[in-house]
Amino acid sequence: SISDAVALIRKAQRPVIYVGGGIHPADAHSEVLAFAELLGAPVVTTVHGKGGFPEEHRLSLGMFGMHGTRFANNAIQNSDLIVALGARFDDRVTGKISAFAPRASIVHLDIDPAELSKVVNTAVPLVGNLKAFVPRLTMEVGNDFKQHGSPSIADWWTQLDSWKEKHALRYRQDPNGPILPQKAIDTIYQRSKGQAIVTTGVGEHQMFAAQFYRTNRARQFISSGGAGTMGFCLPAAIGAQLGRPGELVIGIDGDGSFQMTLQDLATAVKLELPIKIFIINNMYLGMVRQWQEIFYSERYSESLLGDCPDFVKLAEAYGCLGLRAIKLEELDSVIDRALAHTGGPTIIDIRVKETECCYPMVSPGAPLDQMVGGE
Repeated sequence: SISDAVALIRKAQRPVIYVGGGIHPADAHSEVLAFAELLGAPVVTTVHGKGGFPEEHRLSLGMFGMHGTRFANNAIQNSDLIVALGARFDDRVTGKISAFAPRASIVHLDIDPAELSKVVNTAVPLVGNLKAFVPRLTMEVGNDFKQHGSPSIADWWTQLDSWKEKHALRYRQDPNGPILPQKAIDTIYQRSKGQAIVTTGVGEHQMFAAQFYRTNRARQFISSGGAGTMGFCLPAAIGAQLGRPGELVIGIDGDGSFQMTLQDLATAVKLELPIKIFIINNMYLGMVRQWQEIFYSERYSESLLGDCPDFVKLAEAYGCLGLRAIKLEELDSVIDRALAHTGGPTIIDIRVKETECCYPMVSPGAPLDQMVGGE
């Protein structure tokens, strides 16, 4: 099977490496990095795969799938080979299965044989632990390249770079308008120097965080996928801070998601944990509102939360530091004050534009390269 994989890699003119969440329990981050650098191929990750490959690396295309970038999705859809590592081809990254990567052969390595060819047909199935298996694959590919020469993928990178320039993630923040959620998270990223361990809730803020808080090390981005449980952010931040007591731990949560488990603030206060929970507060169940706008002709139902509760007063009631940013000029100072506070939890209510949608987006049942918005 390894020799079959090597043969496909040698012939590939448009390869892509697809990294899933399995990279973390396998602790195979350095092994996957060495493999990618040998191939010189672009790397895409899932939400759970974030942190598995440094997003500032020259080979990284970041996250792909429903709210991934256009250039990452274009790479998958136009590839002739996908090497999937610790991934399960879930519906959020495949889009319409029959139209997924139509010209690509797939090499799939996973520890669970039940995952192989479960969703998409696998040309070369490989069963094993990533940390043990990827170095074997790297060695065999390296030997093959020495014997036969490595394939030229310069034209592929020319195309990829063109897509990256044309479809980079962008937003337009009106200096006199409401704070955009993209701006809020981008500013959190900049002020924390990209060094924080980030946990998220589930919803629109989660996808904005995945897009705009770039990760460069293992287990840096902790989020709920699969079950997609709202309320995940705060207890996950508590666990992360207990596990990494010397590190900066921030939560990026939504006003709806935060209210699912806010009572856990009592635990965080009791343990004097210096976590910082940034509530991206649009006064809606943002992802529900977005789907009602796009797919249900703006028939809004039970998605408006309104200005309730007052998160600053709620924080103070629990014994936390409560902060709020409403205007753009308040954002930097509020974030800096939160990051500097070490005397227990900090809750930061960032009021953002109520109706901002998270783009680009692949509609359910559509192919990955048919994205809405984000041009």
